[in-house]
Amino acid sequence: MPTLLHHLLTETQTISPDAVAIVHKKASWTYTQLNNLVQQQARALQALNLQPQQRVAVYLPKQIETVSSFLAVSLAGGVFVPVNPVLKAAQVGYILGNCNVNILVTSKNRLPGLAGILAECPDLHTVVITEAEDTGYEAVAGKSVISWQRFMANAANTLPTPPTIDTDMAAILYTSGSTGKPKGVVISHRNLIAGAVSVSDYLSITAADRLLAVLPFSFDYGLNQLTTALLKGAACVLLDYLLPRDVVVALATYQITGLAAVPPLWAQLANVTWPEGINGHLRYLTNSGGKMPRAILTNIRAKVPDSRFFLMYGLTEAFRSTYLPPEQIDLRPDSIGKAIPNAEILVVREDGSLCDAHEAGELVHRGSLVAMGYWNDPATTSARFKPAPGQLPQLPLTEIAVWSGDTVTRDEEGYLYFVGRKDDMIKTSGYRVSPTEIEEVVYASGLVKEAAALGIEHGSLGQAVVVVVSVEAPENFDGQSVITACKEQLPNFMVPAKILVLPVLPKNPNGKIDRKALTEQFATLFQTNP
Repeated sequence: MPTLLHHLLTETQTISPDAVAIVHKKASWTYTQLNNLVQQQARALQALNLQPQQRVAVYLPKQIETVSSFLAVSLAGGVFVPVNPVLKAAQVGYILGNCNVNILVTSKNRLPGLAGILAECPDLHTVVITEAEDTGYEAVAGKSVISWQRFMANAANTLPTPPTIDTDMAAILYTSGSTGKPKGVVISHRNLIAGAVSVSDYLSITAADRLLAVLPFSFDYGLNQLTTALLKGAACVLLDYLLPRDVVVALATYQITGLAAVPPLWAQLANVTWPEGINGHLRYLTNSGGKMPRAILTNIRAKVPDSRFFLMYGLTEAFRSTYLPPEQIDLRPDSIGKAIPNAEILVVREDGSLCDAHEAGELVHRGSLVAMGYWNDPATTSARFKPAPGQLPQLPLTEIAVWSGDTVTRDEEGYLYFVGRKDDMIKTSGYRVSPTEIEEVVYASGLVKEAAALGIEHGSLGQAVVVVVSVEAPENFDGQSVITACKEQLPNFMVPAKILVLPVLPKNPNGKIDRKALTEQFATLFQTNP
């Protein structure tokens, strides 16, 4: 059994050296070719003086250098930080500075947009550009910038083995936090391996599978497509799509057997014609990142009746928590299922005692997938990562579990049902979005007095982002100007769908904006006009 992330590659390579590991567009790499690339890149990273546990950020779309960077950083003893390629410079700069990134791997066309923020990253010393031309780049903001060809040519002759064990950091995945700025979830090698083993178990993934990676690798659900493929010797097909039709074409072109997506993408795919041939090879489909609307689920299942559909629930702090076996969908379509293999899911009251059947409580996840906390944020870590309920008092060391903040119920047979969230986080397009982060941009526009970002139920997005504001002169207010300001500074999934104006925003007894009252007021906003 692999113990470190890069073992997923090296151990599979010894078993199936000529099997296809990665496919991107018209190119493919066998496990041996990928391993050779990763070995050289790891030596090149060490030639840049990468030290054990130092962070390397990867700000790229899905391409071979993205995959090789994750594995090479692991092999060289570092920690990889996948940065969502749709993020704007301000969010990228925050991540680079927050986790003290030392090396950044990105592309030539992304570099100019980052120039203004790199100077604010004192730990960053080198930027590696994936373009292959052997031409030097001028330093940007005092950082060394080198081409891919020169970077790889400088690889050391030997690769010293760093003293890495499975409980060491392997990655930091950034997810939105309720306080505004993203939180860096620290993932160990053990977390990554346990997640790959567990998911590949209940999905029955084998070396014969071809998995389509359409979700960002900065998303734990997306990263898991790569790790499960490597574990089982399957092929992982990389795709950054523009239109839902691109996904359907890829399913047919690459004879895909497994597809993972989030509700908004499923909603788009439901409106596209699928060739009948896809039903002959698409073995399974999975959903996570939000509740799957029943009508969309029915539509997709009708397109590929021979495929098995797995409804799942997960959170970045524990990778994956539950799944509903396909044979249970028609019996309990609203359930998020039961615990994945090698995890225990508890439903607890505020005092930590276990809830009765059908009693609402907080979902608590314990097991080997529980992350290592939030990078450099002990206060938020202690609020979410707390002692697991029901431990024997004789055990001197406390086991830590993830307290999800999600309210669920459990029926008499042990199946779980999602009820709602305890905090104000917005779940849209498969992303968790902080309302505070959106509000900061709205306030910075100087166009409003008060602002509250809300998540309003939406048929295909899960929740749509709506910002309710009060302004000095409503008759002269242009909501589109606020949306334009958001588009300039936020990724598309965080841009408000609507700006609504009220004379004054309601307040709770503490004088804070009453988000609950506003959410109730506009709860039906998209029911007739999605």
